[in-house]
Amino acid sequence: MRYFITLSYDGTSYHGWQIQPNGISVQQALTEALTTLLREETPVTGAGRTDAGVHALKMVAHFDTEQEVDCQRLADKLNRILPPDIAVQRVQPVCADAHARFSATSRTYHYYVSTAKDPFSRHRAMRLFHAPDFERMNEAARRLFDYMDFTSFSKLHTDVATNNCRIMQARWEQVNEHEWRFVIQADRFLRNMVRAIVGTLLEVGRGKMTIEEFCQVIEKKDRCSASTSVPAHALFLVDVTYDGWTLND
Repeated sequence: MRYFITLSYDGTSYHGWQIQPNGISVQQALTEALTTLLREETPVTGAGRTDAGVHALKMVAHFDTEQEVDCQRLADKLNRILPPDIAVQRVQPVCADAHARFSATSRTYHYYVSTAKDPFSRHRAMRLFHAPDFERMNEAARRLFDYMDFTSFSKLHTDVATNNCRIMQARWEQVNEHEWRFVIQADRFLRNMVRAIVGTLLEVGRGKMTIEEFCQVIEKKDRCSASTSVPAHALFLVDVTYDGWTLND
């Protein structure tokens, strides 16, 4: 039988979601915990691959087992043995062909920036020393809806079949007096895509790139034409949806 796990994690101490040969990952920690509790090798598949240092308010993963699972009891036990920076919200049975990655219809990310020095947000927001023009950045962000191929914002030499993505939301919104967040939702994301988009939008907001030049960056389909990626610590995966229904906390 197949089960979905909804979880959250602070990615600071991990080399991303995906199992890596050179460091601990969230996927590895969850796999080891399930294997211990179910007493059988229990690999998990996630809805996506967050990079090193990226956080998740809501990640979804699936695993298979022939055992009869008490979902609430398993969730409780997982939270007892997982490290404190990983938390399971729910375990639930799903149909056999449900897939955490391929059945997902959208993912949503938030990227946080702060225009003031704040010791309490330094680990979750990028510090900006000068406030950019958020209105111009929103104008540029709206141009993302005009495109499908985002090669310019993708990490080089990845093993994906296509660099096409359908963006559903893309906007900057103010959280409080000094903090803003970039909200972006798409059917899929390329590696490093959100951080590369944010870095390039900030060039627009700083007056170093026009909106037309921002569009030209996308049209060139060349990663070297886009700006440097912003730091990972301010990026959060916040939602994953499936076939018209959403896994809620």
